[in-house]
Amino acid sequence: MNASVLAGFPNKNPSLYRRLHVPLGDPAAWIDLGGHTIALVRDLEMDRVRKHSGADHVTCPPEHEPPLGLSADRETATAQALVQVLRSKRVERVKADRSLPFIFAWHLQQAEIELQYDEDLGVLDRRVKSDQEIEYLRKAQSVTEEVMQMMCERIANASVNSQGQLCHDSEVLTSESIRSLAAIEFMKRGFSMSHGAIVASAPEVADCHHSGTGPLLTEQPIIVDLYPRDETTYYNGDCTRTVVNGQVSETVAAMHNAVVLARVESAKLLVAGNSANDVNQAAEDVLKQHGYKLSRGKITDEASIQHGLGHGIGLDVHEPILLDHGGGELLEGEVFTIEPGLYGRKVGGVRVEDMLVVTEGQPECLNQLPYGLDWTT
Repeated sequence: MNASVLAGFPNKNPSLYRRLHVPLGDPAAWIDLGGHTIALVRDLEMDRVRKHSGADHVTCPPEHEPPLGLSADRETATAQALVQVLRSKRVERVKADRSLPFIFAWHLQQAEIELQYDEDLGVLDRRVKSDQEIEYLRKAQSVTEEVMQMMCERIANASVNSQGQLCHDSEVLTSESIRSLAAIEFMKRGFSMSHGAIVASAPEVADCHHSGTGPLLTEQPIIVDLYPRDETTYYNGDCTRTVVNGQVSETVAAMHNAVVLARVESAKLLVAGNSANDVNQAAEDVLKQHGYKLSRGKITDEASIQHGLGHGIGLDVHEPILLDHGGGELLEGEVFTIEPGLYGRKVGGVRVEDMLVVTEGQPECLNQLPYGLDWTT
């Protein structure tokens, strides 16, 4: 008999959490015996998992003690119990996903149960979102935009001191202070910023994933990228806007125009059956037509294209597949970010990012905020 297995810590393993629907901080396993599912969890968590998981059977390690007894270490005991469950079902071969901890793999191998890697397990099923998951993402993005608007308006409406630094209530605004303010606002709404955030300008923004440091300056483009997690549903928001306090230069305006056009043109191809490669290429072509060069892996002084167009999103901020070179076929119900950007040490960076749902026709955008550089009120 064959089985599929997911194992680990549900609060750290999104694929396992998606099956248990309880963010357990203790080791657990999920067994699929050709459609009959078994949840193996700590005894004191069994009732919660019965209520939320939909598993056909919920059990715990003490109910599957091996002849020499269970280890006092919970993770080892769970791996031992998993082997006993599989032996009791006469399972000879197990398929596992990329996240299977080695402790579970080792115990399966010691029991001479053949272990096979399934590259689609925990990936393909998560790519296509249910209606409920899309609603979770819609809520996460709505809250993200709410805080995004507050941060961009705080930057745009700030006063300017004699050094060109932005100030609010006589305090200099920094990348760090805006991130801290965002974290507080998200906390009020039941969200966390466990992955951090980006509030960056020149020259650090030339590295498109630099979080940003130090005082924010007037007349410079400032990228604000927020990607919080809803601590109720565990689904993530992800939104980027660019804001300029004061006068926008012609160079930055041209960059912004190209980036917004790239977002619009690429989204037209975000249709089920098209390829992620072609969606990315559409954005890249627009940016190249406007005179910007590709510079993957190399930070430049002048504005250049540093990254692919976007990524899947759900229980992780970055999920397969990527909207990038070589990206495969899009599936109806997938949710992606589209986030074209241009970056350079001298001029700074511009990026806009929306979250969209793939359909058979026009994609559904989960964002409402405008794309402009002026956020003054």
